[in-house]
Amino acid sequence: MRKFTVGSRRSDLAMTQSKQFISSLKAQFPDVEIDIKEIVTKGDRIVDVQLSKVGGKGLFVKEIEQALANKEIDMAIHSLKDVPSALDPEFTIACVPEREDKRDAFLSNGNVAFKDLPAGSVIGTSSLRRSAQLLAMRDDVEVKWVRGNIDTRIKKMESGEYDAIVLAAAGLKRMGWSDDIVAEYFDPESFIPAIAQGALGIECRSDDKELIDMLKTVHSDDDATCTTAERTFLRRMDGSCQVPIGGYATYEDGELYLTGLIMPEDGSEQYIVKKSHQDPKALGNLVADEMERIGAKDIIDRINETL
Repeated sequence: MRKFTVGSRRSDLAMTQSKQFISSLKAQFPDVEIDIKEIVTKGDRIVDVQLSKVGGKGLFVKEIEQALANKEIDMAIHSLKDVPSALDPEFTIACVPEREDKRDAFLSNGNVAFKDLPAGSVIGTSSLRRSAQLLAMRDDVEVKWVRGNIDTRIKKMESGEYDAIVLAAAGLKRMGWSDDIVAEYFDPESFIPAIAQGALGIECRSDDKELIDMLKTVHSDDDATCTTAERTFLRRMDGSCQVPIGGYATYEDGELYLTGLIMPEDGSEQYIVKKSHQDPKALGNLVADEMERIGAKDIIDRINETL
């Protein structure tokens, strides 16, 4: 049995979710040996600047893919939302394990619901998508960017620097936080999550058939289908962390649906399109076609021109 090396970001969350995935793989292959190589990415090194202002896609991926190309590692465990929607042909996302909660979690001092926050409250987030949706729901709050791991962000809130923060529910759950710390979970139908939020993507070299076959045993077809629809929409819209864009695919009564979101940063407009199609790539393109038809793509083009 081959010995495998996994590449992971060094953050607590990345290491935790990598170890959780390795445990699920070892449950299928008890004799396999798997090591973790910690890799520091550009996104990890830049901690004092809002990610949307750093520029470029793949801030948390490029260095890990380089290690994959150099055969220093055999597979990479990514948060799929960090992976650019267009991959180099030498790599493949061979496995999307069962997805964690895709919703956004709202945390606040005193566990106050978002609608009950006093006017002028300061909410922390590092996401333009979250910021735009918050401002669209309430134009009397202030949104400020915040970086750092989950613990750091929660401490900044508890110290009074922020009245509330918004985090991915998946990260909180993977790190073992109790639901008690969350004031509310936003409904993904009305507060659209990031593309592939809550999903992992296991990337390996396209020619590594042995590993690809192993990864199939912990692959979720439904979650892969949903994230394919979301990522197809993202690719067509030329979206990135510099653009307020979201997408949420799900099965309703056996039918695959995708809800896409595009907004300007100030939350002044909101374009939401929901479509159904049995083929995930066709579905992502359907939603993108409609976004182009109604003029939402112009928002992205304007933002991309200024970058």
